[in-house]
Amino acid sequence: MSVEEMRALRREFPVLATGIYLNSNSTGALPIAAREGLDSFGSTWAAWRDEVWKERFFPALAEHGDALAALVNGPRGSVVTDANVATLLSRVVSCFSFEERPRLVTTTLDFPTAPFLFGGFSRYGAEAVVVPSRDGVTIDLEALLAAIDERTRLVCIPHATPGTGALVDLAAVVARARSVGALVAVDAFATVGAVPIDVTALDVDFLLGGSHKFLCGMGAAFLYVKPALLPSLSPAATGWMGTEDPLAFGDGLRHATGTRRFLAGTPNVMGAFVSLPGLRMVTRLGIAAIRERSLVLTQRVITRAKEAQLGVASPESPERRGAIASLSFPGDANVHKRLLAQNMVSSYRGYLRVAPHFYSTDEEIDAFMDALVTFAREESK
Repeated sequence: MSVEEMRALRREFPVLATGIYLNSNSTGALPIAAREGLDSFGSTWAAWRDEVWKERFFPALAEHGDALAALVNGPRGSVVTDANVATLLSRVVSCFSFEERPRLVTTTLDFPTAPFLFGGFSRYGAEAVVVPSRDGVTIDLEALLAAIDERTRLVCIPHATPGTGALVDLAAVVARARSVGALVAVDAFATVGAVPIDVTALDVDFLLGGSHKFLCGMGAAFLYVKPALLPSLSPAATGWMGTEDPLAFGDGLRHATGTRRFLAGTPNVMGAFVSLPGLRMVTRLGIAAIRERSLVLTQRVITRAKEAQLGVASPESPERRGAIASLSFPGDANVHKRLLAQNMVSSYRGYLRVAPHFYSTDEEIDAFMDALVTFAREESK
């Protein structure tokens, strides 16, 4: 899809009329159709009948999951959704015993969920191994590969670091894990919808992500599970929705035969209603086209920052950069606040993170960077 066609979609996002919105790495813009989905959910709830589960809710959850599976090149039925990644990752880890393989490996540059969660499983015999970064910007691949050994049960890594958008060499991590019999979970929350990822080609065991960043949704996280693993995985953290027939309410409950065994209690159906419109839009545009546009826009940010002699934390090489441009310079936190006061929205998490998406324009980048450079110079005086 052309840049002009992407521009035409701006009218679908009300927040874009209120200022310059470059915050998709934190919370993406929500389309009008998402609000319509919320209204549809509310109307259904207001006229509740128990038959809604089979007539509307289960089909909506399945449609959302299958659309996500297609986006990452997974087979139908290989993805389930719930409220957040932490909940889904905890169910994955609850499948394991840790007598022979106690190690759960992650890094200091992962989103905090994995290190914190893995530490919690130490009470069950797990050993959390958190590999430090040498530079605070990129994952130390050599140290990470060395930490993955015959005692490792699971490796959890991001597709790109959430702070700086540095892409991780997933193929190298998967190859190392395979050589010692470990499993791999990839957290793609910071990239899915803006950077291509193919679970089949990469042969990852688990992929996690969510709707409220580059997928233009809200309230829905997802988990892909490699189908061949399912017979060997029985989550201890489970509930009625993870059974073969959730509406049976009888004795003799057993795990569902498919990926739905990773559900637990009442699912967040509202998240599917709200998130499907944005996902359809991303799918229609095509990840390859979105990626191409994203790289152009983040490069524009980086070029302007370097011209002003401001620090760039994100990789400058397009092959190593995710979907954000992170900047670091004296007074950057104050500059972020001043930009926000001008309705120029970005994200600050130790770096000033700029995350355009397909709906962003060259003119917005230039106006944002004009203001940023001016404020940065004033802060340095």
